[in-house]
Amino acid sequence: MAHSIGPSQPQQSQPSSSLPSLAPMSPYGPGSRLHAGDGKAHPLADTLAGVTLILAAIAIATCMFRSLHLVASWTGLAGIVTAAWGQYISVTTKERFVLVCAGVAAAAGFGIGLAHGGLY
Repeated sequence: MAHSIGPSQPQQSQPSSSLPSLAPMSPYGPGSRLHAGDGKAHPLADTLAGVTLILAAIAIATCMFRSLHLVASWTGLAGIVTAAWGQYISVTTKERFVLVCAGVAAAAGFGIGLAHGGLY
């Protein structure tokens, strides 16, 4: 008696398609670029990354002018706080990358704003 490994019935061949299989589209649309590979969106972390980017851009743009040291230092400080909070709750590497880059830029704006006159 011969023993065979596997099913005793012959396997049926499945029809092959000429198109490659496509990954399912994200239900959140093409604008959600920071979502994880499992397709889940992280709206709070994405929002914190965007807010940190905006605050960092304002801090860097205003730190070049001595008379705008208040704006540069306060937006830089707010950017550092949002970057830290975003790092704490972030899930994906893309979110962390954006948060670290924007956080460093906000810290630079904050430091230059402090050197030009400080928070008050």
